[in-house]
Amino acid sequence: MTQRDTFERDVRDLVRSVIAGVLDDEPPSVRAEPTDGPAGEPGPEGTIAIGADHGGYALKERIAFKLREAGWEVHDCGTDGTASVDYPDFAHAVARLVAQGSCRWGIAIDGAGIGSAMVANKVPGIRAALCYDLSTARNSREHNHANVLTLGAGLIGDVLAWQIVEEWLSVPWGGGRHARRVDKITEIEHLYSRSGT
Repeated sequence: MTQRDTFERDVRDLVRSVIAGVLDDEPPSVRAEPTDGPAGEPGPEGTIAIGADHGGYALKERIAFKLREAGWEVHDCGTDGTASVDYPDFAHAVARLVAQGSCRWGIAIDGAGIGSAMVANKVPGIRAALCYDLSTARNSREHNHANVLTLGAGLIGDVLAWQIVEEWLSVPWGGGRHARRVDKITEIEHLYSRSGT
């Protein structure tokens, strides 16, 4: 399948989901099937840690509201307003809850999503992915076994952000040939955590 074929398939899937959402009385479910959890043991099913800096605060509030409406238990790691704060504090808080097993999933939001991904990926057991469309959301879960999603509030709109969250939470870990690659990620993480370099 060529890159163009993949793009066209993704566009058709997006159009179908939008049309189905308009025609359906019920909003689509964003409940993920149980999968292997973070850092060994899975966190409580249906729990999500969410956090943001001042640049992601408004989007965090909207996503947290929609997640609660969909039946998720949401652990809000802050921030609680638009005053300037440092994204590493909030991305770390989200990643820590996932790594400890207190939450199954995590969502960290800042202006671009890049810094939060970098911070979260410093926490052992975390596989954070910055997603900016449905394809990256799908791929990060199916191929990379991501357990933390990062979003750039300054780069994507509210509607797309919610669609990414829905997609990310609904796509199961693919395992199979991808498991070998994710195992290598874990081996590299262990190598550097043991060596201290």
